[in-house]
Amino acid sequence: MKQIQTTKLFWASCLALLVTSLSFGIRAGMMNQLGLDFQLSATQLGTITATAFWGFPLAIVIGGFIVDIIGMKRLLVMAFLFHLIGILLTIFAQGYWTLFFSTLLIGIANGTVEAACNPLVAALYPQEKTTRLNYFHLWFPGGVVIGTLLVTLFVYLGIGWKFQVAMMMIPTVIYGYLFSKLDFPVTERVSSGYSTADMYKAVGSPLFLFLFICMFMTAITELFTGQWISLLLKNVTDNAILLLTITTGVMVVGRAFAKPIVEKLAPQGVLLFSAVFAAIGLYMLATLTGNAVFFAALIFGVGVCYFWPTMIGFVAENIPQSGALGLNLIGGAGMFAVSIYTMIMGSYYDGLIIKHLPEGSDINLYSSAADGTTEGLAYAAAKNLAGPEVLQITLILPVILIFAFGGLYLYMKKRKQNMVLTVQ
Repeated sequence: MKQIQTTKLFWASCLALLVTSLSFGIRAGMMNQLGLDFQLSATQLGTITATAFWGFPLAIVIGGFIVDIIGMKRLLVMAFLFHLIGILLTIFAQGYWTLFFSTLLIGIANGTVEAACNPLVAALYPQEKTTRLNYFHLWFPGGVVIGTLLVTLFVYLGIGWKFQVAMMMIPTVIYGYLFSKLDFPVTERVSSGYSTADMYKAVGSPLFLFLFICMFMTAITELFTGQWISLLLKNVTDNAILLLTITTGVMVVGRAFAKPIVEKLAPQGVLLFSAVFAAIGLYMLATLTGNAVFFAALIFGVGVCYFWPTMIGFVAENIPQSGALGLNLIGGAGMFAVSIYTMIMGSYYDGLIIKHLPEGSDINLYSSAADGTTEGLAYAAAKNLAGPEVLQITLILPVILIFAFGGLYLYMKKRKQNMVLTVQ
């Protein structure tokens, strides 16, 4: 007879997600140093960064298809091995290709963690799925904060990037050990008796497809803006990186206190609330200057705080027949959308900068100009105008989501009333 130790499994899951988020925080902080050490171009560094975003959706979707067959435990052992090899390959990297493959492996490990842990948390806490998924997912922004603080401390102490990466080995070894020793439940779909045919029917349902499309927009609003905020607003404020710290800090606190909010508003109400605050926050980020930008970051953080875990929680609660595949398709859709949107907006951002430079200008000449020169000042001014314009374009997405989630809220309210009438 299996003895399921719910609390230990949950905390091991949190440690696994911590490794995922540390990889984002630490890698973001050391990219410039990697470029110097290995003489990599900006394009090569961009490709290395992007591999993590390719590996993640690939792993989470494949994991969604196989988790019911091989079990969550085997999937997490695979995640542990991918993390271990990826971290070691990074520490002993010899150049571009070793960094490329190490980042790809870490991306695959990160996706595999979510592929197993999202359905695991839903199976462990069937009565409070959305709340527990919010608790679980607070370790993503939490790990990004820890990662960036570690990098800052290590740089201040003069400790190299290899030691920064090696720090990820500690939670990796602990979660690998814990998962190898613990017994796992079966996924909720299997325990509920839903067939594979039921699962495929559920992921093809109009409600699931609606949420799948909405996940593109919630993920882009949260993750694209989070990644680019310091770049886009670098010339608006001297402390652009602090904007990311404020946003992620709000997300940690918000997810930690998710329970009363989820109980009061229900997942669909939380999503509508999130879209409204995300739109207001993004508008403020795109239009305000000076210290007011920090207040905008606070409002934006409140908005995007609940998006990712509540989208997954909504599917777990309202479309349980979709099983682990449903949860992982939603997560994969989000990360895939971010990777595509980032590539499109990178090109668009460059185009905006060129538009704000004198006609016929060579962008390479302006971008490499020294600070204080005529070209350097013109380039800084062009970026100052271009960054908020990118945010204004992205603002369209949470505005669409306000209407989408408003409709979802009314639909779920009507469905609940019909269920009450049916029972009576």
